[in-house]
Amino acid sequence: MNQQQQDSYLNDWTQRQELAEEMLPLIGRLYRDRGVVLRIYGRPLINCTPIDILKAHRFVKQYEPEGLSVHNTLPVLQELAAMELSPARLDLGKLTSGYLSDAAKDETIRQYLERKLESIVEGRGSLQLTEPQDVVLYGFGRIGRLLARQLIERTGSGNKLRLRAIVVRKGKGHDIAKRASLLRRDSVHGSFDGTINVLEDANALLVNGNFIQVIYADSPDEIDYTQYGIDNALIVDNTGKWRDPEGLGLHLKAKGAGKVLLTAPGKGDMPDIVHGVNHGDLKADDRIVSAASCTTNAIVPVLKAINDEFGIEHGHVETVHSYTNDQNLIDNYHPGSRRGRSAALNMVLTETGAAKAVAKALPELKGRLTGNAIRVPTPNVSLAVLNLNLGRETSKETLNEYLREIALHSNMQEQIDYTASTEIVSTDLVGSRHAGVVDSTSTLVNGDKCVLYVWYDNEFGYSCQVVRVMQQMAGLHFPNLP
Repeated sequence: MNQQQQDSYLNDWTQRQELAEEMLPLIGRLYRDRGVVLRIYGRPLINCTPIDILKAHRFVKQYEPEGLSVHNTLPVLQELAAMELSPARLDLGKLTSGYLSDAAKDETIRQYLERKLESIVEGRGSLQLTEPQDVVLYGFGRIGRLLARQLIERTGSGNKLRLRAIVVRKGKGHDIAKRASLLRRDSVHGSFDGTINVLEDANALLVNGNFIQVIYADSPDEIDYTQYGIDNALIVDNTGKWRDPEGLGLHLKAKGAGKVLLTAPGKGDMPDIVHGVNHGDLKADDRIVSAASCTTNAIVPVLKAINDEFGIEHGHVETVHSYTNDQNLIDNYHPGSRRGRSAALNMVLTETGAAKAVAKALPELKGRLTGNAIRVPTPNVSLAVLNLNLGRETSKETLNEYLREIALHSNMQEQIDYTASTEIVSTDLVGSRHAGVVDSTSTLVNGDKCVLYVWYDNEFGYSCQVVRVMQQMAGLHFPNLP
C-alpha cells in the first residue's frame, strides 16, 4: 500500500471525526430544549464523545451489512434539530436507514421525518406530567449511586424526575464528603461525568447544578420531607431492609411521601414490575411497587419473546452472578448458606428466586422453571444460562434471527440487546443500558431444546430498568420512534 492510499484512510477518519463533532451540540440541544433522547440502533448518544458516536455507527454493521455513515446521519440530525418535537426517544440510525431505503419515494429528509414522526411533531404527544416529580433515594449504596448518576444525567427540559434528597444513616467522620467521593469515583463504572460540590452547612450535595439534600434517619416514618420543600415524593428504597407492603408502608407515613419503589424482589401482595413486559399492569393508585431483581429483569424479556414465538414447556435458569455486598470479602460468619466464604476467592453455589419470580411478570410460565445461582469472583456483569424445552422444533439460525429482530424492532428493544461478537467477555458489558444481552454465537439448538446465554450488567443495566419503572409510576410516557 503506497503512502497516498495510507493518507486517504487518515483523511477519511479525520473528516468523519469532524462530522461527529458537529453532531454534539445538536444532540445536546435536542435533549436539553426538547427532551429528545437520541440513539443509534439502541446505542445512546447523550453525553457521548465524537469517538463514541463513530463507534455507535460502526456497531450498526451487526444489523445492516452496509453499516451506517456519519455522512448520512448528520443531515438527518440537522433536520431533527430544526423541527418542533415533543419529548421522545428517537433512533437516529433507524431513521437514517429508513430514509435511505425509502429514497425511491422522492421525499426530502424533512418530508420523510414529518411522516415518520407525525405523532410528536408540532407539540403532539406531549408528556402527561406537567410538573417535575420529586424523587428521594432511600439508601445510597451501589444501586442508589447509579440511580443518582442516571437521574442527574437526564437533567434537561424533558427531565421530569427531579432528585431532591438521599436518606442514609449518619456515619462517622466526614460523612457527606465520603458519600460525595463514592459518587464521584467508582471502581467499576468509572468517574462521574460532571462536578460535585459538598455543601457541609446545608447538609447537601450540589451535583451538576442539582441541589440534593442529605437526610439522616434511622427509620422511614420519622422523616418530614415537607420541611425540605419535598412533596408527594417517589421514595426509591435501595436498602432491601423492608421487602413487604407492611415494612415498605413505613415510608408512606412520612410527611411528603407519595409512592414507594423497591429495588429488590418484593414479598407479599405487591406488584413486581419488569419494564417492557408487565409495566402496563401498573395502576395509577399503586403506591408500593417492586422493580424485581436484576436477574428477573434480565431473563423475563427474553423468556417472553421465546414463549410468544416458540412456546416454553419447561426449563432451568442458571445464573453466573458477580459477587455483591451481601457476601463476605474473606471467610467470616454469614447467616446464609455458603455466602460466608470469601467472595473474591470462591465460586459460591447459592439460591436465586429469579425463576419463581418470573411467574409474577409472566403468569403463563408459573411452575415451568427451576433456577440456581453461582456467585463468581467478578465485581459486576452476570450471565444467565437459559436451558429451555420449546413447544416446537427450530434451528439456531431461526432462533437467533428472531431474537435479533426483537432486539431491533419490538416493544422490548430497550430491554433486549443482541450481539454477534465472538470475542465478547463480561467487562465489555459494563455500562450496558439493556436489561439483558443475547450472546447469539453461543446459542445452542437441538430440535425443540435450546440453550441461550444472556449477559447483564446487574448494576447499571438494572438501574436503567428501575428508572423506567420510576417514569411509569410518575406518569411519564416517552414514545420510542421509529
